Amino acid sequence: MRALLQRVKEASVHFQHEPPRSIGPGLLILLGIESSDNREDVEWLVGKISQIRIFADEEGKMNLDIRQSNGSILVISQFTLHASTRKGNRPSFIRAARPEQAVPLYEYFIEEIQRAAACTVICGIFGADMQVRLQNDGPVTLMIDSQNRE
Repeated sequence: MRALLQRVKEASVHFQHEPPRSIGPGLLILLGIESSDNREDVEWLVGKISQIRIFADEEGKMNLDIRQSNGSILVISQFTLHASTRKGNRPSFIRAARPEQAVPLYEYFIEEIQRAAACTVICGIFGADMQVRLQNDGPVTLMIDSQNRE
């Protein structure tokens, strides 16, 4: 499971016929679920994300986690995080989990990050065509992969 974290001043997701869903300062999480992922990957990733200190304290140092910064989270499913570009010019997404496996893990991730981070969590619609807008803060962008655990 891969999560691309972006510290944002604001972020929103837009769907075709629905009002936008948005957050103020916090994290935009692009979440890619791989066919080998399971609930243990969700739990490890949630633990890492909820405690990662990438928000500025009163001295401007990255010492605060999402709870301490009173931030919000926007989660967007992003199967393209598992693209392979090894052969040819068209990416292969063979490692990305199929919806029947990915949707329950995506929903579990949302439940667990909301519990662990104790903040507002907004999410996109799994598999939908979405437009995401964000204003990076820093910019601070991190990739975390539950298979590498680094």
